[in-house]
Amino acid sequence: MKAWVILFLCLFVLFGSVNGQNWGGGVDDDNLHYGFTFQYVSSEFKILKKSDWREPGVDPADPSQPTGYLNSIFSKPSAGFGIGFVGNKRLTENADLRFTPTLVFSDRILVYEYVGRDALEKKIQTTLVDFPLGLKLKSDRRGNFRAYMIGGARYSVDISSRKKTNNQLVTDPAEKFVNNKRTVLSYEAGMGLDLYFEYFKMSPEIKLSYSLNDVLKHETNRYVTPIDKLMLRHLTFSLFFE
Repeated sequence: MKAWVILFLCLFVLFGSVNGQNWGGGVDDDNLHYGFTFQYVSSEFKILKKSDWREPGVDPADPSQPTGYLNSIFSKPSAGFGIGFVGNKRLTENADLRFTPTLVFSDRILVYEYVGRDALEKKIQTTLVDFPLGLKLKSDRRGNFRAYMIGGARYSVDISSRKKTNNQLVTDPAEKFVNNKRTVLSYEAGMGLDLYFEYFKMSPEIKLSYSLNDVLKHETNRYVTPIDKLMLRHLTFSLFFE
């Protein structure tokens, strides 16, 4: 992730030092314009555990095999990517309304550490269609760039197949899946730069999002039982071309 931050800062310095002013294709003067985006996504969970989460769990499918005591449950950041479409509605000289539907391929990872046993990872694979709606507040243009802040909400739908993660088809309790709900509502905020070229505008952006609702599908198995709620967090680096 450090490489993306360095790239972001280099672009800021580079375009801040350019004396000539590029046109940018005139996108800022259009009442409505379009574009596309590429995204790098880092996903992880905030885990809210039950009060007795450390206690050995017993799977109803195999009560003779308790799981053992837990030392910890945590989430590891997992990388993904997305491609999307941009629709931008000009409200004022310094404010835009943006709709950026995006297809995102991203994994989420939970790690279970048991007493006296090796850690166990459960991966949750998702293919999301994101529908973010945001308000973009822009500074005045300075040469070939302007800074902005953006905030809003995002509705996400998981379109990945459920057949491969159907716990009713899994007979071994140790192979049960941790599944997420199909829809997630999140709030998000970020910042970025509009960089003007002769015929288009490019905008690197960093954004954080946090789910408003519990994303865990509460099924009965040894991996889900200790968890009260899972809240989803995304860190997204985007490049917009308009």
